[in-house]
Amino acid sequence: MKIQKIKGTKDILPDETEIFLAAEKVLRETMAKYGYREMRTPIFEQTELFRKGTGETTEIVSKQMYSFTDKGGRNLSLRPEGTPSIVRAYLENNLHKKRTFQKLFYYGKMYRQESPQSGRLREFQQFGIEAIGSSSPQIDTETIILGLEILNNIGLRKVETQINSVGCENCRPSYKESLKNFLESRLNLLCDDCKRRFKTNILRILDCKRETCKQVLKNAPTYENNLCNECKDHFSKVLDLLKKSNVSFTLNPYLVRGLDYYTKTVYEFISPILGAQDAVGGGGRYDKMVELFGGPSIPAIGFACGMERILLAVEKEGKARVQKQHFDCYIVTMDETTDVKGFLLLNELRKKGLICEKDYLNRSLKAQMKDANRLGAEFVIILGSEELRKNEVTLRRMSDSSQKRVNFSVDEIVKEFKA
Repeated sequence: MKIQKIKGTKDILPDETEIFLAAEKVLRETMAKYGYREMRTPIFEQTELFRKGTGETTEIVSKQMYSFTDKGGRNLSLRPEGTPSIVRAYLENNLHKKRTFQKLFYYGKMYRQESPQSGRLREFQQFGIEAIGSSSPQIDTETIILGLEILNNIGLRKVETQINSVGCENCRPSYKESLKNFLESRLNLLCDDCKRRFKTNILRILDCKRETCKQVLKNAPTYENNLCNECKDHFSKVLDLLKKSNVSFTLNPYLVRGLDYYTKTVYEFISPILGAQDAVGGGGRYDKMVELFGGPSIPAIGFACGMERILLAVEKEGKARVQKQHFDCYIVTMDETTDVKGFLLLNELRKKGLICEKDYLNRSLKAQMKDANRLGAEFVIILGSEELRKNEVTLRRMSDSSQKRVNFSVDEIVKEFKA
């Protein structure tokens, strides 16, 4: 039997790994600019953390989690998203007692048992932020601006922002009731999942991707007329700040996101070029989660983005994502004696901070030059018997094929690179 990777997973080969590393570098640089610090949490947690935080009736918890019982009889799950783990760690490590307001970010692998397709894997890389401790509309606006800047810096140019308010615990019941009254006479038109959602969590119907259900919801009531004064005021300030910050956005009155913990502001980053799976990220407020996990009443907001889907969108836009790894030089040798000398020179040049490579397959001069060109080496150091006899090397610049002889001296060679 041939052993292959598990369905829904992906081998990230060296060329693509370089693209991920470049994107991760941009991510961390942009996070630092906005004052966000990285936090790393375990990839598995108690299943109850996600049932309680993400929501028992969400698609993620009810259908997509990888859960298991360990040898100690504990119910555990691979993390399907990052927010509950960050909030748990925030409380467990008493970060709220050291400084209530914390700007945190994470980047790592998540796991969901979805139907694999382009831009959707069962094991995927996700990054996200959590700004915990402030209810200010300014921090809502900042998270949107930050998300857009990260996407732009990674290389995604065509991004749309959709935004809505899903209210709070005071005004949400009236909206649920309005939605229930609207859908009761239309239940037979909904898919089986939405019929179940009507009884368990009616708001999840708004998140359904089936075209038949979307048609039913076209004339459904919206949150706008059901928001309490506090939620209206908060949302109005967020929209005003976005306008004053020259951030384009579209009001989507049916946007709820797929998680139960959201309150007030919710938003999504959309890449139209991806088609049906067009969301590259999104987030919103979750002002009750800290309290739900046994902490004090502390508001919070955050977003999450899938790295694979972002890079897929950048590729579809036809943008050059990143350059390949840079090589300063490639050492070409001709025989066994020069090959050993070349190996020793390689190590000394690396000690000087140069990025160098050589051949390890005893290939011909032509094959070695071809390999140097493939790697994108800036210079080639040719070490043949004649060069060795004269204690010299031939230094060739690959961009214009110009070359010169220099002394077989590490310092002399390095000096030529810097000239």
